[in-house]
Amino acid sequence: MLSDKMQEALNGQLVAELYSAYLYLSMAAYFDAADLPGFANWMRVQAQEEVTHGMKFYSYVYERNGRVVLGPIDGPPTDWDSPAAAFEHVLAHERKVTGLIGGLVKLAVEEKDQATGYFLQWFVEEQVEEEESAEAVLRKVVEAGAEPSALDGELGARVFKPPAASS
Repeated sequence: MLSDKMQEALNGQLVAELYSAYLYLSMAAYFDAADLPGFANWMRVQAQEEVTHGMKFYSYVYERNGRVVLGPIDGPPTDWDSPAAAFEHVLAHERKVTGLIGGLVKLAVEEKDQATGYFLQWFVEEQVEEEESAEAVLRKVVEAGAEPSALDGELGARVFKPPAASS
């Protein structure tokens, strides 16, 4: 059973994950409007990943006999100065999420909630990948400079891969 404090924190993270999906959909719309469909695809795939992350939190709360309580989701930005600025935002956002996950791990230790600590390890590893991916794309976008369309095909090839089932 989850403590009230842990349940509230996990519900907060669920909302944060759904905000991330909302943010990346907003970025997809920005890139579609800029006629960069590959960039938009990359963001839509990212949004799908974030919804999946949110649903992992949703399911976990119920598996631990908790109750999901959804809070409001803030509206994301809708415009960026450039593709590079958008990916700088992606990287900053993923670093923020890494901090949120770290806070949950700390709370799990404080609450002596080993099951939640174990559950969160998947997210710790996922955030390493998320930051690495954002950094790699940002580097390529910066290198492309005034010709981001040169990357459009590469980013358009990204495909959503659901995470493997937990064992």
